[in-house]
Amino acid sequence: MSGPAWRMVARRHGGPEVIEREDFDPGAPADGEVLIAQEAVGLNFIDTYYRTGLYPAPLPVPLGAEGAGRIVAVGAKVAAVGVGDRVAYAHGLGGYATHRLLSASQVVKLPDAISFEDAAAMMLKGMTACFLAEDCAPLNAGQVALVHAAAGGVGSVLVPWLRDKGVIVIAHCGSAEKAARVKADHSLHGPFESLASTVRHLTDGKGVDVVFDGVGKDSWAASLACLKRRGLMVSYGNASGAVPPIALLDLARNGSLYVTRPGITDYIATAEELAATAARLFDRMERGVVRAAIGQRFALADAAAAHRALEGRRTTGATILLP
Repeated sequence: MSGPAWRMVARRHGGPEVIEREDFDPGAPADGEVLIAQEAVGLNFIDTYYRTGLYPAPLPVPLGAEGAGRIVAVGAKVAAVGVGDRVAYAHGLGGYATHRLLSASQVVKLPDAISFEDAAAMMLKGMTACFLAEDCAPLNAGQVALVHAAAGGVGSVLVPWLRDKGVIVIAHCGSAEKAARVKADHSLHGPFESLASTVRHLTDGKGVDVVFDGVGKDSWAASLACLKRRGLMVSYGNASGAVPPIALLDLARNGSLYVTRPGITDYIATAEELAATAARLFDRMERGVVRAAIGQRFALADAAAAHRALEGRRTTGATILLP
């Protein structure tokens, strides 16, 4: 390992100002582990949940869940990867760092055509889009999906992924400027209060088969109102805050609706699931179906500024941090 290792952590819960830099020793790889010198780190809204305490984790919280770099050391019993290999991951906490120690089963090799920056921007968001579109709600051509925050990190990947499958996509964004950037069958913006009537008009009164909602509290009621009879509500994020408690009778009254709250860890829980999900993502990246669409880059030491931009809705597409 060349040079001292350092990382960004939150020693207490709160706003972006609680993020601090500290030196640390990642340690040497144990059996089955690899040490990665990171070239790029991904920024995701889930990072803010750990920073604020919405998602519990012991303090100090080592922020960040995805990154890419080159393996600089391996422990015993590691056969699938070796020193010098280009790898990426989306796992656990501790990504905001110059170095990352992980199990070899938690990393995947990068194809030559995919850069460190693109991988760091896409691993968590791209694999999330993959399991949402392929495993959680496997829609067929001609079915209709509503995607919230369609210009954001996951949304900007999910929309083209769904359209490549032949799904009719109604995209919704928080501003006209963002909506103009999204290539969907229908790209909308505006208040949630009027969204359901617009969606019903576009679907001849039927509603959509699936809503993919990473916004949370602010969009919850509108999302349910947009669903067709026996439609599926996929609530995968809380950008506006946690979803309120759910009354099951409300699901029955709105058309026997289904609701799921998926998390990526349950879709890439094994090395085989991780490899299969990453392979589907890399295939679509290499074919040009989806792209990293990096909208902004920050120095890793400026992670607090990156959080402010993300929470202030001043980002478009993916954001990466550079050690």
